[in-house]
Amino acid sequence: MMRIQVRKFIFLFLSTVLLGSMVSFASCTVSKDNTIIVNQPTINRIQERGTILIGTTGDYRPLTFREADGTYWGFGIEVAGQIAKRLGVNIQFVPTSWPTLSTDVTSNPQAFDLAIGGITITDARKQTMLMSDGYLANGKTILCRASEADRYQKLADIDKPDVRVMVNPGGLNEKFANQNLTHATIIVHDKNEEIPSLIAEGQADVMITEITEAPYYIQTDTRLAAPLLNAPFTHGEIGVLMRQGQDDLLQLVNDVISQMKADGTLRQLHEKYGLVYAY
Repeated sequence: MMRIQVRKFIFLFLSTVLLGSMVSFASCTVSKDNTIIVNQPTINRIQERGTILIGTTGDYRPLTFREADGTYWGFGIEVAGQIAKRLGVNIQFVPTSWPTLSTDVTSNPQAFDLAIGGITITDARKQTMLMSDGYLANGKTILCRASEADRYQKLADIDKPDVRVMVNPGGLNEKFANQNLTHATIIVHDKNEEIPSLIAEGQADVMITEITEAPYYIQTDTRLAAPLLNAPFTHGEIGVLMRQGQDDLLQLVNDVISQMKADGTLRQLHEKYGLVYAY
């Protein structure tokens, strides 16, 4: 007991003498009355602004989509709403794109506070940015014409010279195609939301997509099929992306996701958008 008291005295003495009335650490502050104050620089900045700036591509039904009138809807958009509600602020959506996503997240001056909507959690992203816990399971699959669904039963059936594979630029779909489809003809199309219709119309044969996106299109367009929906090529999770140094905001986002899992809100969103609940 005596040793603990001596250590406490030395710590308090050095804190007062060397750093004055207040000493700041990476994530907390110790005042002269020994009260530990948790710093929340990102959250404080957002709350003082009264608005959280959220980057989203707006091209990924049913996770994030921007209508012609500028309104946004989708699974990820509703998760963003829960984050804003916890902060007690409004939302302003900031357009980003898959090719520029990482650059936009890390830009100076900062373009937005966080990014959401179909963003896969990867080790590469976590090395240079912060990623939340997962709130939606995903995996690579395909869309094709319903009339040709029997033609594609495995990856090798797609990786042939006479198969035209269409992907959006800059994201993990393009990366997956380039790494795994060395014989197929890969076509890059700028607007992700247009690709399913182009597949249905015969402009390409296969779209590399996610199990989070494919169900929406096969439900809304009978010309399309997703024959490998229940056997995705990869397995992963989708989360919220933000720049490093925003640990207070990351913790809040993770708390929101945890609460949504606990109270059933997340399951209800899965059911609303026809997605498979994995938690």
